Amino acid sequence: MSSSKVWFVTGASRGFGRVWTEAALKRGDKVAAAVRNPSALDELVKTYGDSILVMPLDVTDRDAVFEAVSQAHGHFKRLDVILCNAGYGYMGAIEELEHEQVKANFDTNVFGTLSVVQAALPILRAQGSGHILTLSSIGGVIGFPTGGSYTASKFVIEAMSEALAGEVAAFGIKVTIIEPGQFATGFSASVQSPPTIAAYDPIRQAIRSSFKSGDVGDPLATAAAILEAVDASEPPLRLVLGSATIAKFRATYAARLSNWDTWETVSNSAQGKQRA
Repeated sequence: MSSSKVWFVTGASRGFGRVWTEAALKRGDKVAAAVRNPSALDELVKTYGDSILVMPLDVTDRDAVFEAVSQAHGHFKRLDVILCNAGYGYMGAIEELEHEQVKANFDTNVFGTLSVVQAALPILRAQGSGHILTLSSIGGVIGFPTGGSYTASKFVIEAMSEALAGEVAAFGIKVTIIEPGQFATGFSASVQSPPTIAAYDPIRQAIRSSFKSGDVGDPLATAAAILEAVDASEPPLRLVLGSATIAKFRATYAARLSNWDTWETVSNSAQGKQRA
């Protein structure tokens, strides 16, 4: 049995955030749950009492993020797991995307995550320990057509988190990028889309048809995987969730390797002559 951990979780009221918050509480961990609507967690407060600290938070409010992380640390005296889960989808063909909506999507998915990480890092460095979990997606590895700014934001999370892992390893801080595929989390209910352009309807329909109902996973089944990762002495940099996701990633990377092989002569020629 692992020792009790203290979590700071954004987007804890629904979807993966709710599942993983409940899993942590159920096994005896403590959770600072940052949510837009605190009343959504009344049931967990009733069940787990002082083990959960619920705080209202919009992650796009950077000052509020720093205050919430500080409050959580002051309340529980340490922070062990930082779970950056808050985010939503803004999907559409690139030509369709509305500039202000893309900015808003990045404000939550990217800059919200950045603010949480930056607020937590001084605390974790002082402790000499901690584990930061950032939420990517199958769309953080595969930039599928009509994925819009959502997939772009998740590619950013991948790059930012990978750089972060290299920067903080010497301080005893671990980083894991969570890469879920399709799960029945209700995520689609929060997805926003711009007005469509009819020319893109065929590709949009093809993409929708490529996602099979049999690929949809049970979010409750992910809890054990997340807990195993946070308890590991050497957690993975990337944790893929879902067998269908693994298969799609393998096919994607095989295609990339094939592309590099096909164009290797051209790529090598671009090096030019070595200077003396």
